[in-house]
Amino acid sequence: MKERICQQQERKTVMMGCWMLNESVSVILALSWLGVNLYLFIDTFRWYGEEESFFYTRVILGSTLAWARASAVCLNFNCMLILLPISRNLISFIRGASICCRGPWRRHLDKNLKFHKLVAYGIAINATIHIAAHLCNLERYHLSQSAEAEGLLAALSKLGDTPNESYINPIRTSHTNTTTELLSTIAGITGLLISVALILIMTSSTEFIRQISYELFWYTHHVFIIFFISLSIHGAGRIVRGQTPESLLLHNVTFCRDHYAEWQAAAQCPVPQFSGKEPSAWKWVLGPVVLYACERVIRFWRFQQEVVITKVVSHPSGVLELHMKKRNFKMAPGQYVLLQCPSISSLEWHPFTLTSAPQEDFFSVHIRTAGDWTRALRKAFEEDGQTIKEPRSLPRLAVDGPFGAALTDVFHYPVSVCIAAGIGVTPFAALLKSIWYKCCESQTQLKLSKVYFYWICRDPSAFEWFADLLLSLETRMSEQGKTHLLSYHIFLTSWDENQAIHIALHWDENTDVITGLKQKTFYGRPNWNNEFRQIAYNHPSSSIGVFSCGPKALSKTLQRMCRVYSSADPRGVHFYYNKESF
Repeated sequence: MKERICQQQERKTVMMGCWMLNESVSVILALSWLGVNLYLFIDTFRWYGEEESFFYTRVILGSTLAWARASAVCLNFNCMLILLPISRNLISFIRGASICCRGPWRRHLDKNLKFHKLVAYGIAINATIHIAAHLCNLERYHLSQSAEAEGLLAALSKLGDTPNESYINPIRTSHTNTTTELLSTIAGITGLLISVALILIMTSSTEFIRQISYELFWYTHHVFIIFFISLSIHGAGRIVRGQTPESLLLHNVTFCRDHYAEWQAAAQCPVPQFSGKEPSAWKWVLGPVVLYACERVIRFWRFQQEVVITKVVSHPSGVLELHMKKRNFKMAPGQYVLLQCPSISSLEWHPFTLTSAPQEDFFSVHIRTAGDWTRALRKAFEEDGQTIKEPRSLPRLAVDGPFGAALTDVFHYPVSVCIAAGIGVTPFAALLKSIWYKCCESQTQLKLSKVYFYWICRDPSAFEWFADLLLSLETRMSEQGKTHLLSYHIFLTSWDENQAIHIALHWDENTDVITGLKQKTFYGRPNWNNEFRQIAYNHPSSSIGVFSCGPKALSKTLQRMCRVYSSADPRGVHFYYNKESF
């Protein structure tokens, strides 16, 4: 029993070590982000809790002053970061140009959307703290003007009622309604706009909403423009005020706070003067906003470029295949583009993986009908259920990209495992085509020595367009004597009784009854433990890249397999997980 417990603990330790090895860069980045947030919050909180110029402000507001200001600084910091992970051209530039961004380091660039979401959570948390703190501040400002206020608190609230005095309390009378006072200030109006915009963005970003209506998510996300404009001018009202440096030289807070009744008369305690801090949010977000604006300018420039549609194929499995040409278009296997069809929507851009190889004189995408936009696109390319052949009658498309994705790193590993589910096979089409062309080039030396390809699909008709590619690849590699390079496994997870009878009758034939390939189709789901165990056994001292495109459940399983079958020994086998995400 003790030995079993020890073995389990040892296994957990090994898995944790493998996880750290795989995710070390992401963990360091997340901890750095958290550390900076904590530092900014604690440092700002302490400063506003101790700074002499805000002593009188603290008399009215108490500790909520520090809570409001500390969360505001963290909010500015996260708003500075939020646009960077979605700057696709910047990420593609870093991926392609940075010398230090090679090998396993590059794959962490593909987690840009995860970091975007992490920063968004940081914004939501700090915004909630900031709003709650300022609601308390507003109530305390209001209470300090009431008849019950006395002593130093009452004296501070009355400042500004006579000439040559500056106020510290923005609420000038106790008879006003707090909500009315809030909505009559720049800070109040912009704060309300920021809050509404943030709530709309966050709620429409949930997976439930995105699956029901991607268009709702897409359009609602664009209220970020209102969010950033309001954020930039939010502090212009300068509601939170502190004592001016000149006043601090003449008015000693330590002594004068106990002699507030003599401020008008005593020369050593003149009436303190106050002013609001200059707004600083715009300084934080200016750089990223300009960078993102450049992204949109580049997209607009690419939108103007002509895209020639050379071929349209409508597959029975609900997949639309488009072949296109564009001037000076250069791509790499695994990259993706953003497509827009102005006749459907002049604002929506949707990501699609390129399925053509760089060696071809066109670029292509395969689009599965899965939503309002894709249904409208398929309908636009068909007339009476037939694909339009005449180029002049085809709708116009705009293309932005290409952009780098995880799959571009397949050739950087000696061994790669590619796993697709359903239409998730499209990213691997370009890869397999590229391998096919490289096999034709006898002088090409590849670091990649072995590719394991798995495709899990429920609909036999979905194999139609992809089986031809596999068949040509199978034939070419056999001719070149490189059959060892690619090992592919196709799994069919759904079939009816008639199909089962047909499969059984033709099982002994040389080629597969469904795909026409020499490699027979498997029926059911893969046993990933067996597959990973065998791959680890075949390549005991290799760095193996695992690339997947499919549902979350499959992704989680593959991540766990990578941890389980990676060796704790640095000289052993190591699986590095990469997931396609747009």
